[in-house]
Amino acid sequence: MGERGVQRRMVRGETPEAVVPLALEDPNAVAQFVAWLRHAAPYIHAFGGKTFVVAFDGEVAEGERMERLAYDCNLLAALGVRLVLVHGARPQIDAEMRRRGLTPVFHRGLRVTDAAALECVKAAQMVTRLEVEAKLSLGLPNTPMAGSFMRVTGGNFLVARPLGVIDGVDFQYTGAVRKVIAEEIVADLEQENVVLISPLAPSPSGELFNLNMEEVAAEVAVAVEAEKLIFLCDAVGLPTVDGRGIVSAMTVAEAEHRLAAEGTLWSEDLRAYLPYAVDAVKRGVNRAHLIPRDLDGAILLECFTHAGVGTMITRDPVFRFREARSEDIAALLALIAPLEADGTLVRRSRELLEQEIDRFVLAEHDGVVVGSAALYPFAEEQAGELACLAVAPDFRCAGIGEELLRRIEARARAAGLSRLYVLTTRTAHWFLERGFVEVGVEALPQRKQALYNYQRRSKVLVKILS
Repeated sequence: MGERGVQRRMVRGETPEAVVPLALEDPNAVAQFVAWLRHAAPYIHAFGGKTFVVAFDGEVAEGERMERLAYDCNLLAALGVRLVLVHGARPQIDAEMRRRGLTPVFHRGLRVTDAAALECVKAAQMVTRLEVEAKLSLGLPNTPMAGSFMRVTGGNFLVARPLGVIDGVDFQYTGAVRKVIAEEIVADLEQENVVLISPLAPSPSGELFNLNMEEVAAEVAVAVEAEKLIFLCDAVGLPTVDGRGIVSAMTVAEAEHRLAAEGTLWSEDLRAYLPYAVDAVKRGVNRAHLIPRDLDGAILLECFTHAGVGTMITRDPVFRFREARSEDIAALLALIAPLEADGTLVRRSRELLEQEIDRFVLAEHDGVVVGSAALYPFAEEQAGELACLAVAPDFRCAGIGEELLRRIEARARAAGLSRLYVLTTRTAHWFLERGFVEVGVEALPQRKQALYNYQRRSKVLVKILS
């Protein structure tokens, strides 16, 4: 039977019960899947044909973590993303050295590679690379890679140089990247190959050098003009200043300031990877990401959802606040519709929004509207109403509401207003914590009192604008 016949049988319910997708029996699961796919569609469209450089150390390069990463790489490749993978092998090298009775030596976080250590590096890197290639080729039935074929290629894409003597320590066969032969990598990517790079490369004199994985990843990302440089880390992302959460996005300037001020308190991977992520973005990579290596599907969640799961480094802020325009009507409706449905906001028609769009301030994340607020002035009483304050669920801990409130207050002051009112049924405490006080309906401007809906019984709060 052809594919169309199978689809018809599934629709009619003729497929044996054991293979009916569970989602079809659960309307909520169906709705969530459809919503997620629509949510991801702009990113799928944007990343087709773009290059991602994904870097991971030896802890990821073996076992279940690598298997999950292979599944995600397979999906990215199927979506048209060009992949360059850079693997490390520090634990494998250490294990090989112990097996040979050698003691690893490090200085400034880099391995000191003498001739004996270099032999261990070569052995461990070769085995690790073969294991990674095997996982990337895992097209077994009943797996996410069933029926797929990922062609993995490699080559002499790097030219190394000796690192030399630092602080009186001779690093011997530890090197740095002298050159990336980008045109060869790009040629492989254009053939729809996945390029796998090991941090081991010769110098022009023919000597082999052990390279730093994160430096290789950053240099390759810059050379091939990658859309993204992604590091899989031992942490979920960069912590907020108070340590209670994770910073979803920051600029290179913010990242450099945080690194200098408190970097010593972070995990080993964050301290090692962040400087290279910042450097790559400063040199032309569009964005760099630090994401948790232990979270299944972390790359997909980071790249195909608005909120992401780690920390993204950008040249410019990803959040932008601006005046609303007529072309924002559809996005504004989509933002406030769930809050209107549950009664948090009063329903507004498209026609009314079109008439009042110049009253709105919007918050954007990556070009997507994620927050709104409006000011309705009552100039004759030197008062204004803050209305339609809404923030998308994924961003309600990002300070967007506070910034929208600040901007509405600034707009009210500029218009000569001395009081700002808000009517709310669900979020009174949020406003009380930000300087509002509860008052009676009679305190509202006369025109607003006449429109007050006694069935909603909204609480009335006011803030005096100094």
